[in-house]
Amino acid sequence: MATVSASDWFALCWFLLAWAGYGWFSEHSRWAREGLMGVSHLYRLEWARQLVQRELRMTDAALVGNLMQSVSFYASTTIYIIAGLLAVLGALDQVIRFAADLPFARESSRALSEVKLLVLLTVFVVAYFKFTWSLRQFNLLSILIGASPWVRPGQSDEAIVKRLATANSLAGDEFNRGIRAYYFGIAAVAWFIQPWLFIVVTTVVVVVLYRRDFSSSILTSLATGARDGN
Repeated sequence: MATVSASDWFALCWFLLAWAGYGWFSEHSRWAREGLMGVSHLYRLEWARQLVQRELRMTDAALVGNLMQSVSFYASTTIYIIAGLLAVLGALDQVIRFAADLPFARESSRALSEVKLLVLLTVFVVAYFKFTWSLRQFNLLSILIGASPWVRPGQSDEAIVKRLATANSLAGDEFNRGIRAYYFGIAAVAWFIQPWLFIVVTTVVVVVLYRRDFSSSILTSLATGARDGN
């Protein structure tokens, strides 16, 4: 740890604070319901209401299967990234020489480069756990769909509807957390060049995530539909 400078410590702390802080803001703050994750839950509730009134649920099974396929793709890709990063540990000297040739790059010791690589590896390990947990929850959602009784049109069973929508949202939220880890993984790569660039890229990632979650065209469209009841 003696090899880590004050600027590196500050950059790492800012990175962790931004990652954890934005996660809390987008999921648990009073503004979370107005974001993409909150509005998406309203549509999952409506999906569940339509689902329980269908006797044949092949369409719903296909939709869940499509979601699981997307999550499975990211989980598989993350495994390859983790394997690649472990391979880089064995060729770290070459990576240090490559990074030193980049514009504005700061000379870094092998110990500090190992710390940077381990931070990057941790980010993608977290992403892998998020994707696999999301995949498992989508499997459980499939079981819930199969176990849900048919509700006659015009009737409702809000307990079943909320159970289905909640399971769907929990799985979707884990998938979003895995995607968010990818964004911050890109920011962590900048640390190999300069700690101040690491701070800048981390800040840019937070801005990009905020714009997409709280100020995007798709959110405006979904929120308008939710208010209109469509």
